Formats: sequence, structure tokens, C-alpha cells
Amino acid sequence: MRAVTAGDTDNQITDSVVIGSAVLGRDITMVLPAQVPLAMSGLPPASPAFTGRQHDLDTLLAVLAPPGQGDEGRQRAAVVVTAVGGLAGVGKTELAVQAARTALHRGWFPGGVLFADLFGYDNDRRRDPGEVLEGMLTALGVPGEHIPAHAQDRSRMFTSILTEFAARDRRVLVVADNVNTSHQARLLLPTDGVTAAVVTSRHTLGMLNARLLDLNVLDLDGAVAMLDQTVRIARPDDTRIPADPPGAARLAEICGRLPLALRIAAAHLAEDPDLTPTALARDLDQVQPLDALTYRDGVRRAFELSYRTLTPQQQQLFRLLTINPGPDISTTTAAALADQNQAAVQVVLKELARAHLIERGTAPGRWRMHDLVRQYATTLQQTHANDDSDQALARLLAHYLATTRAANAHLDPQVSDPAAGGFTDRWEALAWLDAEYPNLLAATRLAAAHHTHLRIARDLPPAMWDFLLWQGHFTDWIDLSRTALLAAHDLDDRSGQGAALNSLGVALRRVRRFEEAITAHTDAAAIHRELGDRHGEGMALNSLGLALQQVQRFEEAITAHTDAATIHRELGDRHSEGNALNNLGLVLRKVRRFEEAITAHTDAATIHRELGDQHGEGVAVIVIKLAWEVFRMHRS
Repeated sequence: MRAVTAGDTDNQITDSVVIGSAVLGRDITMVLPAQVPLAMSGLPPASPAFTGRQHDLDTLLAVLAPPGQGDEGRQRAAVVVTAVGGLAGVGKTELAVQAARTALHRGWFPGGVLFADLFGYDNDRRRDPGEVLEGMLTALGVPGEHIPAHAQDRSRMFTSILTEFAARDRRVLVVADNVNTSHQARLLLPTDGVTAAVVTSRHTLGMLNARLLDLNVLDLDGAVAMLDQTVRIARPDDTRIPADPPGAARLAEICGRLPLALRIAAAHLAEDPDLTPTALARDLDQVQPLDALTYRDGVRRAFELSYRTLTPQQQQLFRLLTINPGPDISTTTAAALADQNQAAVQVVLKELARAHLIERGTAPGRWRMHDLVRQYATTLQQTHANDDSDQALARLLAHYLATTRAANAHLDPQVSDPAAGGFTDRWEALAWLDAEYPNLLAATRLAAAHHTHLRIARDLPPAMWDFLLWQGHFTDWIDLSRTALLAAHDLDDRSGQGAALNSLGVALRRVRRFEEAITAHTDAAAIHRELGDRHGEGMALNSLGLALQQVQRFEEAITAHTDAATIHRELGDRHSEGNALNNLGLVLRKVRRFEEAITAHTDAATIHRELGDQHGEGVAVIVIKLAWEVFRMHRS
């Protein structure tokens, strides 16, 4: 990526995508990958048991085909969005995944696929379009500091990139899964008339200018075929379904011919080779549904049957898992939640997976629930007061806070000997933070909503700050800092308010909202000064100087960095003093006070050398050389 000087025009593109001033307020060129890496796409695997949907699949593929291909030719090319609607568990996501993977195999989307589950029907996990856009822009290779703060601006950048990919014959497919409303999907949709998108929803989204494809439950033949194919995945030679046509048909009808319920029923058959379709249908017939939603009866019956086979310990953990607010949970976190030994909890989790009440996640040791299963488990949890839900939530939040602090310590350059916390090195800690990040965001929001857990809402965001900087999650950083600020205010914690304000200022500066950053740092410094917290004041002043430099208030920046260096020197904080001196040297160069700048950088290099901070010393040495070169040029 490189900046283009104002007034210049540079439209040369070589495996790159140009994002212009209309989006970012300045001209830059970003070199993005030729396609979205499959590992970054978020696209789930396709099920090998996919039956009864060939007509629907053909209909969807006809819309996804490149312009000029397919039955409708040019008229079809004008419709590039397909909205797949239908009941929960009817197979909307599976159809979208099957179509996406088929289209990729046919070479229709050389730019790759971007898939996102918006959890539109789960109040605890529902994702904002702006949040989803940040993830998609990251997957496209946009650096975090160039991702706009506001959803509308992100959408403009996103559609501009998709247009450029399409212009270079690298069409990208966008899949927005589990959308609640047209509004939730609209910002994610392409606008170039070439890039394609699939949206799935339990509602018919008639306001998207999209081709509507409504899925019904399977016909009887398709439902029986799904039972048979799903059983044969586990047992290839199993003939129980074709050997018992009346039982298989009855089982399919009890499941409402709903694919999710059919898969669960088939899994019961696969688990017990002596169980016949007729016997399983009889067992399901004896289970009463928990609510009057008739289309869910089959799913509820299947869930209830699985739940009844569990031991009391397994049932309790199943209910407790719903307390975790994020999209999945690790075995270690589940053990903390349940206050049990990790090895014992792992055994229980495997049993829950065998009962098909949870699923293995995208990485080893991680587990997730289908959203309907989660709704079912939440209903159970609300009726079991003896689960000690409040204590379980407190344990969960405490675990996230302690482990985040331990992991983040490996990323903090000022921590020379980070607490182990179960992490052997920086990369293991970073992998944990990456995997748990959605859970940490959700846990912070959950803690902020509970007065008894405000300390977690105050303390969890600063525990992530080095990680947020490392990964460039600047918009989330702003939101988290504001959450911490509000929590500190409610706790009447002035020191916490000062720390949150300083963090907020750093994040605002990273997204180029400099005036807001200056205000945040100024307020933070004032609070720390009022409290007599010299270290906090020095940190805020150093950050303030960096923000002031960006708006060319150089003399004020010099004062801020000088005061910060003085405070840290008096406190004996050599590392922070070195950072302040290096920043002071940078602003002194900008006002052509080169000799003073060289002195500041030299002093900073000396400090970092004494501390064994090779990175800090290297930065200082580089800027010393640059200062000398500019100084010589100026003198000549």
C-alpha cells in the first residue's frame, strides 16, 4: 500500500485494487490478494448428505452464473442477488454453501467467496453489518488502519473493492447467512451488477431487489433419502432405511421433513445399529414438544429425545453452555464455566456431541451450538434455578479476564517476563486471542449489561489493548474503550476513566479522528493529574503529542512529549521515557530543529539499548540516520 500525493493521478493497476478519495478522504493504492484465501472466507464445509434440493440448487446456480451464461442471458445478469427464505432448520445455509462450492468448482468466482453468519435471530449473538464488513474487508486484505469507522463508509469501500475485483475478472461471491431484515443485509450487497450475493433469512426479503427463492420442507422421497444418506455417512453398508419403508416414512413425517430434524434422527440411527426406523419413530412419538410452534415440533422432539438420554451432569453442562455469549466455546472455558476438571468436562462435551446437541467447532477443542439448539437449551436453562447461573457467569467472565491478561502480556513489549497463563510463547497467546476474540467482545457487552459485573466491563477492554493494536481492530477498540469508560463512570472510578479515555484516544488517532483523539487524551491527562497519578499523566501526554503532530500543532506536541519524558524520567520508567524521547525527536525534525531531534533520538536509543529492547533501539537508530540525512541536506 502506498499514498498518492494530493493532486496526482495514478491509475496503474498490477494485481491491486485502487481505493480513492471518495471513500477515505485521500488517495491511496492498496495491493490486495488476487483472491480471498479459502481459510479467510469463512465458508463452511458442504454436507455429503444433500438430497431433495436439486431444483432449488439449479435455480440458485442459474443466478450465480457469470453474465452471458445460463438460461436467462443478459436479462438474468441484471439480477445478482438471491434471497433464500424458509423455516429455521429447512436447509437454507446448506443450499447456499452447496451452491457456493459448486460455483467455485466451476470457476465462476475466481476472486473467492466471503461468507458471514449474521445470527439475525439470536439476540445475544446478532452481528451488526458494520462489524461484518470489518471482517470482510480484513479478509480482502485491507489493513486495519484504513478500514473506515462508520458502516456506510465501510460499505462504500467494500463495494468499490468488489467492483474492481469484477473488472479484473475476479468476481467475488458474497454470502450473508441468517439475516433478519433487509436493512441488516443491504450494506453487504454488491452494487456493480456483476458481483453476486446470496442472502439467507427466515423471512422473505422482498425489499432487496433480489431473486426470491423460498424453501419448503422436503417432499417425502427427499426426506427419506436424506435419512438414508446421512446414516450411510457413518455406516456405508447400512440398509435399515430402505429395508423399513413404512418406518422410514413415519420417521420422516414425525421430523416434519425438516432437514435439521432428519439429520438428528439419522444420527440416532447411526449411533445405535440395533435401532430400527419404526422403533425410533415410536420413541419420538412419545416426546411432547415444548411449545406450540408446529413447524418446530419435529426439531423439538428430536432435541428432547437426545436430551433425555443424557446423565444429570451432561444435562447441566448442556444448559450452562448457553451462558457463554459468543458463537462457540473452548473446552478450557467450558471447564471454567462449570467449575470442573477440564478432562472430565471434555468427556461430557464429547458425549453432548455424540448426542448431536453440540457440534465440533472450526478448530480442535472448540464447540458450537446450532441456533435452534441454543434456543432450546436456553429455555431449559431458564427453568433450572439450581444451576447457579449467576455464579457460572461470574466464573466465565473471570476466566476470560485472567486468560486475556496472560495472553496479552506476551504481546506487551514492556513485559519482559510475561506470566505463563498456559501459553508457551507469543504466537500461542496470539492464536488464543484470535480464536476467543468474538467471545471477548460478547463477554464485554454482557458484563456491561449486568451491574454486578461492571468491573469486568471496565477491565476486560484494557486487557486486550495490545492485541487490538497488533491486529488492527481499531473500530472495536473505540467501542470497547467507550464501554470501559461507561463502566468506570458507573463505578465512580476516576482512574479507570482516565485509562479508558487514553485508550480511546489512541484508537481514534489510528482511524484518523485526530480532534476527538486530542480531546480524549487531554481529558485523560487532566484526570490523572487530578489524582496525582504521574505515570498515567505521562502516558496520556505522550499520546496527546502524537495526536497533536497529526494536525500540525507542533509546538504543543513538543511540550507534551517533553513533559511526558520528564515525568517518566522522574519516575524511573526508562522504557516510557525512551518512547517519549523518540516521539519528541520526530516532531523536532518537523520544525527543522535537527540537532535537538538527533539528541532526543540518541538518548532514546541509549535507553532502549540499556533495557535490551532491540526493537526500540532499532527504531531510534533508523530515525537518527534519517535525521542526519535531512540535517545534511538542509545545511547544504
